[in-house]
Amino acid sequence: MSALFHVGISGARGRMGRAVSQVLDAREDVVVAARFDWGDQPNLSMCDVVIDFTTAEASLALAQACAETGGPALVIGSTGFTPEQEAALAVAAERVAVVRSGNFSLGVNILIGLVEHAALRLDARDWDIEVLETHHRRKIDAPSGTALMLGEAAANGRGADLADLQSPPYDGITGEREPGKIGFAVSRAGGVIGEHTVTFAAEDEILRLSHTALDRSLFAKGAVAAAAWVRQRRPGLYDMQDVLGFRQA
Repeated sequence: MSALFHVGISGARGRMGRAVSQVLDAREDVVVAARFDWGDQPNLSMCDVVIDFTTAEASLALAQACAETGGPALVIGSTGFTPEQEAALAVAAERVAVVRSGNFSLGVNILIGLVEHAALRLDARDWDIEVLETHHRRKIDAPSGTALMLGEAAANGRGADLADLQSPPYDGITGEREPGKIGFAVSRAGGVIGEHTVTFAAEDEILRLSHTALDRSLFAKGAVAAAAWVRQRRPGLYDMQDVLGFRQA
């Protein structure tokens, strides 16, 4: 059995916080040392790592607080960060180890690799790329963090930044689709946990790569695996590609 370690849960009363709690409570090698929400004043000194599913604002404040004391390490699943918040998080990660991901699913992270490989192989002059995502009605940011990760993977495959290739939303009379751009479509409905499809479309054939989340626990399990991995890492900003060993940490 792995050595016992202590975990805090930020956003403990939220959907993901409750899912993380269930996964942690079922493990014998973990002690849940703190459960708290935005605005609480937790004592984090007993935590080796904190798993955080809240908001970009709350996550950044937590990261900055942890950086001031040199720990604990963090696993952040919040999305919707502004460029300024991204930069501030990177500064905090210079003093504390942080795993940040828009999606902790193993399947999604494999999908990311497939999308990048397909974009590398399929000529941008012939193949359009569209990312479609569907989530529950309560999600507050769009496109989802996972959709943006998939878009970034496609852009990487084409040797460019997503900011240079992302197409604006289609609305009204837009004219013809600009070749080489990456489009996004968003749907919010009911209680859908998460569905993502990346379509590569040429004039005479279509390739679709997709992932559907059937149970929220899959994200919680991935976040807990990330927590076990990051608690003994040096300060730095990591993601699930590091955790899964797809790149040298």
